[in-house]
Amino acid sequence: MPAMPKPLSVSPGSTRIGWIGTGVMGGGMCANCIRGGYSATVFDLSPSKCAPLVELGAQVAGSPKEVANEADVVFLCVGFPEDAEKAIVGADGTMEGLRPGGIIVDMTTSKPSLSASIAERVAQQGCYVIDAPVSGGDVGAREGRLAIFCGGDRSAFDAVRPLLVCMSKEEAIHHMGPAGSGQHMKITNQILVSINLIGVAEGLLYAHRAGLDVEKALAGVSKGAAGSWSLTNYGDRILRRDFKCGGSVALFVKDLRICVEEANRMGLALPGLALAHQLYVAMQAQGDGDAAIHGLTLALERLNGVKTLGDYTK
Repeated sequence: MPAMPKPLSVSPGSTRIGWIGTGVMGGGMCANCIRGGYSATVFDLSPSKCAPLVELGAQVAGSPKEVANEADVVFLCVGFPEDAEKAIVGADGTMEGLRPGGIIVDMTTSKPSLSASIAERVAQQGCYVIDAPVSGGDVGAREGRLAIFCGGDRSAFDAVRPLLVCMSKEEAIHHMGPAGSGQHMKITNQILVSINLIGVAEGLLYAHRAGLDVEKALAGVSKGAAGSWSLTNYGDRILRRDFKCGGSVALFVKDLRICVEEANRMGLALPGLALAHQLYVAMQAQGDGDAAIHGLTLALERLNGVKTLGDYTK
């Protein structure tokens, strides 16, 4: 492989960014980059999702290739690993338009091996890929306080760091190692989140069945050893029956499938992860694949024939 060119430098007002996937997560992150002084060209398979970014000054492209033609750094935040692969190295993908030294930042939760493979293929054309999945949900995306887990070339990571700061805080941006390391970190995160959410749902369900004031119970345990990010951010939504925001169960099932596959590949027995995966698969089978991930309580309520606080209306 020939020597890699130096990654393009990044600065507000001069660096052009591209963004592929402008849904709940991608739209919020891209908006924060635009507000940070970066011009943007955007693409989504559902063009209406680009409208809020157009109001901020973004231009709309007709394909990932067209995005790359107008960008120095291209971000992706799409649903599934195969979507990211197609958008990067497929026909009319970003690699057909990105110039040498350009950087692709893939924020899709994907397979570590695929991220490493894509980075290798892209490097053959003199460009860089950083795998950079995130944690923090729709609120974190809108408010610029995500945790970002990165893998890939260190010089390319350092180059795009000013852009990542638009979506996060310095202390929440982590370079974990070579390509694929960001995905391994996201898998670690999803294992912790999924098992934690079982505890949140079961604890609130128990408080309800025991006759406690569930709102008081939530406030009380949040201040003790049971307190967690998931309890603080999802507990109140559960009580309000607000299951319409945040990452969807359908995408979370995809994430957990990747977690299970990687654990199996490593020969790890992780029964908590296996249980969480099955509960979310059940929830999807029950017709709640479009609910947010804290909607896990719905599956447990059905299992026990109770409701925590009233009905859930889609």
